[in-house]
Amino acid sequence: MTNRHLHPRLVLLLALACGIAVANLYYAQPLLDTIASKLGTSSGVAGLVVTFSQVGYAAGLLLLVPLGDLVERRTLVVRLLLLCAVALAGCALAPSIGPLALAIAVVGLTSVVAQVLIPLAGDLAADDERGKVVGTIMSGLLIGILLARTVSGFVAELAGWRAIYVLAAVLMVALAFALQRALPVLGPRTQSSYGQVLRSVGTLVRSEPLLRLRMAYGMLGMLTFTLLWTALTFLLSGAPYHYSDGTIGLFGLAGLVGAFAAQGAGRLADRGLARAATGCFWAAVLVGWLLADLGGSSVIALIAGLLILDAGVQGQHITNQSVIYSLRPDARSRLTTAYMTGNFTAAAVGSALASALWDVGGWGLISGVGVGTTVVALGLWALERRRVSAPDRPAAVQPQPHRG
Repeated sequence: MTNRHLHPRLVLLLALACGIAVANLYYAQPLLDTIASKLGTSSGVAGLVVTFSQVGYAAGLLLLVPLGDLVERRTLVVRLLLLCAVALAGCALAPSIGPLALAIAVVGLTSVVAQVLIPLAGDLAADDERGKVVGTIMSGLLIGILLARTVSGFVAELAGWRAIYVLAAVLMVALAFALQRALPVLGPRTQSSYGQVLRSVGTLVRSEPLLRLRMAYGMLGMLTFTLLWTALTFLLSGAPYHYSDGTIGLFGLAGLVGAFAAQGAGRLADRGLARAATGCFWAAVLVGWLLADLGGSSVIALIAGLLILDAGVQGQHITNQSVIYSLRPDARSRLTTAYMTGNFTAAAVGSALASALWDVGGWGLISGVGVGTTVVALGLWALERRRVSAPDRPAAVQPQPHRG
């Protein structure tokens, strides 16, 4: 651990790096029809580009993020960024859909550099600022997700769909050089082998009850979040709204509220209020769903519900990360792998569930399941004092010897 506070410029650079890196996953989404037309394939086949990026990202979470505990991290970050730049250049040069899908899978694999940087920032931050720093960096990540689709569409209109990948490759190279200069040398946190490090992710989940609890919160949060935003397109494109794709896209600006909530959540965790904040954020999710349920007939209620729900989901997410990073300072990258893999799995379930539920019961059933999921999370929170005896405050947890 360190007792020195991070310079605000380094925190800003890390936030920018996370946002720009994760944006790589989302550039293709608004361009699928154009890509299909230019490469002579169907929209359905072009949609596999998004699937391949997500598969690559999942593989990176499982196989690359744990390396953050095993190798020198500045070097790892720089190499991942440069490899990502090469893959993005491959996307820009792809002659057909097959090479594009392969290149985008490598982009997804290497874009997990964002999940290497977050625990790295947790290591660099002082105990009394860790939640604030992680919250600020997560704000950058969320804004990157929010703006990626808009920037991609704008660049594609000006210079064609390949131009966004050229721009993204240049940004990756620029970030690699900037972080090479700005980051200190950070040695390995464990002397274990790579195979032992991968196996120890499961050991961490089995041995840390607070990690399991926070993973449960995170998965429920991602499930309800993905359920909402997937079904929202169905709601807004049909009666009574019949909104265009562009208008529907503007609803994503509600994500800015979540980005600001991320910073506030980190500060609450720093003050020893993680448990109380968790309950408040989940109560906000419940209120958001109750308002969103009225969205079938009231756009004002729908927007209010989206704002409150998104703030609650992102707030509990940052609180979860602040708490789990206190458990094992020697294993923050592996803690990230466990937590984010659970989130990723829940997101996939939420997307599939939204389509199935919509066909059966429309927006009313979607809202009912969202409320039910939130009630489960609040039930876990009510039982938390009995299930986990660890303190709220991350700074109160002392580092433990390396256990591999």
